[in-house]
Formats: sequence, C-alpha cells, structure tokens
Amino acid sequence: MRFSVRTVIAAIVALLPALVVPLALPATPAAAHEVVVGGVPTTTQQEPWVVALSSRSRFGSDRSGQFCGGVAVGSRTVVTAAHCFGREALGVSDWRQLPDLRVIADRTDLSDATGEELRPSDVWVNPDFDQTTNANDVAVITLAEPLPNGAAIPMADSSDTDSYRPGARAEVYGWGDTTGNSDYASTLRAADITVLADSACQQAYPGGSVGTYQPASMMCAGEEQGGRDACQGDSGGPLVVAGRLVGLVSWGNGCALADYPGVYTRVSAMEALIARHM
Repeated sequence: MRFSVRTVIAAIVALLPALVVPLALPATPAAAHEVVVGGVPTTTQQEPWVVALSSRSRFGSDRSGQFCGGVAVGSRTVVTAAHCFGREALGVSDWRQLPDLRVIADRTDLSDATGEELRPSDVWVNPDFDQTTNANDVAVITLAEPLPNGAAIPMADSSDTDSYRPGARAEVYGWGDTTGNSDYASTLRAADITVLADSACQQAYPGGSVGTYQPASMMCAGEEQGGRDACQGDSGGPLVVAGRLVGLVSWGNGCALADYPGVYTRVSAMEALIARHM
C-alpha cells in the first residue's frame, strides 16, 4: 500500500540500497516529471506552515533525514499522519527511542542548513488509527519551543463543506518522490489537484490489500487521468483548499495513476480531536 511505501522507502534507501528497486517500486505512474508528482517549485517562505519530519539516525543524512511531511496549525503544534510513527516507519516501538527526531521548519531545500530543527516534547498518535483500512490517520506533535515564524494554517471544521466540494481546486505539498521511481526532491514542491467525489474514491478503493476508502475520516483528490499526486515521502503533508488545511497525505495505490487518486485524512473530521491535543 502506498502509505507504507512512502515512509519505509527512505529507511530502505539508507540501510539497504541494493534492495530498493525490487522491494519498493509502485506501479509505473502516469506521465509526470516533478514532485509532488506533476508539481512545481515553491518555498517555505511562501508556505511557512509546511514542515518536514526528520531523523538522521534512522533515515540517513541525505535531505536532512526527512521521512514525512507535516503542517503547523499552532505556534507549537504540528499535525501529520499517524502511520509516520508506526514501527514499520520508524523501526522502533516509541518515538522517544529516536533521540534525534526533529521537525524542520523554514527550510525549502533539505540539503542546506537554513531554518530550524525543533525537538518534539510530545507526540500523540491517534489510537483509533486502523492499519488495515487506514482510517483515522492523524498524529499531533507538540514542540518543545515555538516555530520560528509563528505561521499556522487554519483547519477546516465540520461546518466547512465548500472545501470538500467535488471539483474544488486544491494544492498538495511535499519533498517526496518526483516520479514514483524513488526520485526524491530536496526542495519543496506543490501540485495543483482536484477534490474528487466520495463515490469515485469508493469505486477506486472498495477494500482489499491497499486499503478501504471510508468517507467519514477520508477524502481523495487527484486527476482522473493521473499525472499529479502526492507520493512516497509526502505522508502527513498538507492538502489545502482556499487557504485552509483540508487533508493530510495518507495512502493510495501507486503515484499519479489514472483511476487511483490519492487518499487523505479528512481534517474536518479530526479538527476537534486535534484541538484537544494542541
């Protein structure tokens, strides 16, 4: 399934480079050339609430040890995907066993030393996250000190229906795979995609080995013909509609494939839960 590949592939690259191709490659994506697949460059100055999660001891020093994305929703609060903190991703049973776990803020290019690397004081991983269906895929990181720029993006709530309207234009952000073939970016990218109807997502993911689409806690976005999507390494990153955080990169089948859109955690369904842990 896409979410496990998105997080685990970075560790495989660092630890077992000879095995990357046979173990980690998803199906061949639709024509796409940039990351997020089909995306364009942007900066953390333009989007200061986009952050990266890193651990050099687990994922190596390349690209600052980045393995997932995240998004600031408060001066000391970052939301991301629950699966980013699973044993499959981190290789340990508890995030505290990675003493160099950091949230990287204000760093467009992960290969340089700009911005700040902030230590988490706590990580809440949703106990209702279902690894079989991928439902309720959210975690909340509390930082030991405030983000340097204080930037935060507002979250969609239960009253925000326009942001989830099929056809709404959305942007997804990340430092992940550029092609679906383990071509990782060092600089932040964004892709313009479309919010899709729940019925299209249920048809694409009725259940099985990849996951089961559940509209109560999920939404999906992409392009029917493929070509633009989040990919490996983008997990936990933001999906934004009209300046509001509506989704978190969660899972899917391959990257930018026709008829297989990306699936995102539905932030409006999680907003009250997130607020309790801010």
